[in-house]
Amino acid sequence: MNNYERETYTVTGKSFTAVAVNMASKAGEYMKSKLGQSLNVQVKTSMHDLVTEVDKGTEILIRKIIRTYFPTHAILGEEGVEPGAEASRLALEAMKDEEYVWIVDPIDGTTNFVHGLPFFSVSIALAHRGEVIVGVVYDPSRDELFVAEKGKGAYVHGKRMSVSPEERLEDSLVATGFPTDRERVLPLALKQIEAVAPKVRNIRSAGSAALHLAYVAAGRLSGFWEANLNAWDIAAGMLLVHEAGGRVTDMRGEPYGLHVRDVAATNGRIHEELIEILK
Repeated sequence: MNNYERETYTVTGKSFTAVAVNMASKAGEYMKSKLGQSLNVQVKTSMHDLVTEVDKGTEILIRKIIRTYFPTHAILGEEGVEPGAEASRLALEAMKDEEYVWIVDPIDGTTNFVHGLPFFSVSIALAHRGEVIVGVVYDPSRDELFVAEKGKGAYVHGKRMSVSPEERLEDSLVATGFPTDRERVLPLALKQIEAVAPKVRNIRSAGSAALHLAYVAAGRLSGFWEANLNAWDIAAGMLLVHEAGGRVTDMRGEPYGLHVRDVAATNGRIHEELIEILK
């Protein structure tokens, strides 16, 4: 990752992207240092929605760095918001008039982290007047840093990313996730999988929405959809996909905004086909 910073960005105290990269790096180092240790695992909304002291510690670390460089910026972090969809909506609403808002998921894929499955990430985005302008997703297990700036492209390992070339859904590898709301949202998710599975090459579900979105941007997946997500799950990955030439909407095909909870992201070529099935 140090090579990426040297070759792609000049690290200065006021560079939004450089600070985001620095935060992701430090957060990843902290997360890796805690792997294999006994964790204090707590349940949030259900037994499927977990949080650990590492989630909280990672967010505290990120908040301290933001406060150091940009003390006037607002911060929307997962561990600073009460669990549940309504609490997320209210937290986002409370920041609608802020000029700059950092949107942080300290560990996207906490269940994987708890079980030692190496598919989790830190997701950091910066929104200016409601529009995401910087997105960073870092996978500490693979030391893969995905970075995007509005209008400047998306990169991994310092190389520009581009979405996959598949023109048809039947040739596509896509991904989805299983919602933490097992009573209301899971039945819908299972119906969607049942509808999509016969129409695609295959489906994957690895447990980190941010990394799934990064993989769409990198051309490793042709599409991803998932319901009942939060702004911190999507914001950074959305910009990665957009800057890599893909498309992100809600599941009805309406434009993405920070309020969107049911997301669909693709290489753009298969988007309408996927949306029709999800509808």
